[in-house]
Amino acid sequence: MYELPLFPLNLVLFPGMPLPLHIFEERYKQMVADCLRDDRPFGVVLIAEGRAEGGPPARPHAIGCTAEIAQVQPLDDGRMILMTVGRERFRIVRLRHDRPYLVGMVEPAPLLDEDRARVAEGAARLEPLVMAYLQKLVSMGNLDTMPDDPPDDPASLAYLGAALIQLPPEEKQDLLALDRLTELSAALRRAYRGELALLRTVPAQDIGLFSVN
Repeated sequence: MYELPLFPLNLVLFPGMPLPLHIFEERYKQMVADCLRDDRPFGVVLIAEGRAEGGPPARPHAIGCTAEIAQVQPLDDGRMILMTVGRERFRIVRLRHDRPYLVGMVEPAPLLDEDRARVAEGAARLEPLVMAYLQKLVSMGNLDTMPDDPPDDPASLAYLGAALIQLPPEEKQDLLALDRLTELSAALRRAYRGELALLRTVPAQDIGLFSVN
């Protein structure tokens, strides 16, 4: 178990995924300064109750993802743009409220070990759905070009798929909370089949309703 500064947001960060952040509240300026000083990450957690900005720290969901600070761009008035990258899942054991920002006592939450053949099979079935989804977005004008080849690693592919698909934050949180990669791949396959069926019905004038985050 270790101490981790927490940043409650209205989004879900997945391991391996980039996340740009605009830091402007004083408490989070202090959090970033502390993380840079100590060369440590902070945790991104989806808000379960409360607000992302102003007021007391929001109550977060128990499962989050650490965010490594990769780049800092200073702005006026002490504001900054961060480029962060998701690294590993964690589980909050308890919260501390003795600093300007929220702090959690957390423990790592790695995916459980599973049969490699089953994991590889699940990834092989997920990959064409992710690529078909991206190709559909390109054909609709929502994506300029297809990205590079999908990751070879099954976990990286699953988390890329979870980050790309358009689902409400609460549903993405459910994906992040899954402890087994086979279960995550199966849930994503169901979600992608549904999204692809929906995209096939979208009129051309409504393509602006869809975007890749």
